Amino acid sequence: MTAMLQLLTDLHVATMAHGDAPYGMIRDAAIAIQGGKIAWVGPQTDVPADFAGLDQRSLGGRVVTPGLIDCHTHIVHGSDRAVEFEMRLNGASYEEVARAGGGIVSTVTATRAASEDELLAQALRRVDVLIAEGVTTIEIKSGYGLDTETELRMLRVARMIADQRPIRVKTTFLGAHATPAEYAGRDDDYIDEVCIPALRATHAEGLVDAVDGFCEGIAFQPAQIARVFDVARDLGLPVKLHAEQLSNLGGAKLAASYGALSADHIEYLDEPGVRAMADAGTVAVILPGAFYTLRETQQPPLDLLRKHGVPIALATDLNPGTSPLNSILLTMNMGCTLFRMTPEEALRGVTQHAAAALGLTDLGTIAPGQVADLAVWDIAEPAELSYRIGFNPLAFRITGEIA
Repeated sequence: MTAMLQLLTDLHVATMAHGDAPYGMIRDAAIAIQGGKIAWVGPQTDVPADFAGLDQRSLGGRVVTPGLIDCHTHIVHGSDRAVEFEMRLNGASYEEVARAGGGIVSTVTATRAASEDELLAQALRRVDVLIAEGVTTIEIKSGYGLDTETELRMLRVARMIADQRPIRVKTTFLGAHATPAEYAGRDDDYIDEVCIPALRATHAEGLVDAVDGFCEGIAFQPAQIARVFDVARDLGLPVKLHAEQLSNLGGAKLAASYGALSADHIEYLDEPGVRAMADAGTVAVILPGAFYTLRETQQPPLDLLRKHGVPIALATDLNPGTSPLNSILLTMNMGCTLFRMTPEEALRGVTQHAAAALGLTDLGTIAPGQVADLAVWDIAEPAELSYRIGFNPLAFRITGEIA
């Protein structure tokens, strides 16, 4: 589709840019788009003369937001873990499921057995649901291969999604997700013999935008994660970390010491960890789907994050085991109902702050120079996006070009 210059009119825009108005809201607004980017946004009565004569497209009084961003997903994987869901409902803990050979390792078996075509077909079904809810950018992690061949396959599939669908994809290498069965009891050997070589191989193919790890008692210790992060730094790749989900091992502080883009989950994060994140500019990614699915009671320290000015993002954590959540809108509602985020914080969490969690500076707000990834909604107020449950008011998306 050829990019062109066009003026969108008769709309209300939640720019999510910082300003005096909640949501950066401009009522009775217009947006000029040129070459797939925002050329101008403001009150319709103030449209500059340079844009006044353009072809106009009325949006009929709809609300426009930045395209939504799901900044933490495991969307490429084989099979599901419904049986383990049933086990947990019958009383087994996440740790018990994992130590019994289930959890991440069971998905590894299914993912290793799946072909590239099978993984792509399954992933596209999940992606289509997110697109239908106004998502224009997703992050996709590896980590269900735990060998070089399958990690490469997962990341190749993640890259293919952007060719198959109108969505931007950022990829994350998550080789330090779990220790596979063939390395049971030899975590350090796995890091040195498999994880780090796989990271180098996936980077050499241009498949990696960032590097992640799972720092937890049932996964890897901080010193082991640090070895992976040292290689990431040598390769010029930013890092992020699953941290403080089930306990406090100091993962967030470790991540912050590497200037991490984000620390994710963080239910057990303490104030020193929050301060370290604030000093490093590390985004807190809150994942209510996992909290809900695991029936956790320890909530992430929202008040401390606010106190220290740490940006708070929200994401689905879409995965087959601990967060089979395929709805960004429900994620926003859960952020509000479970963690008492405000609707404005929730929307900022899937736009401006989600962009920051991916290191993206050209998305997440509606302002001149930003990519024109927009979601157009049949709503009267932005709060409706967090308020409703099981209802999708998306009219359509615009993804960098006039739709």
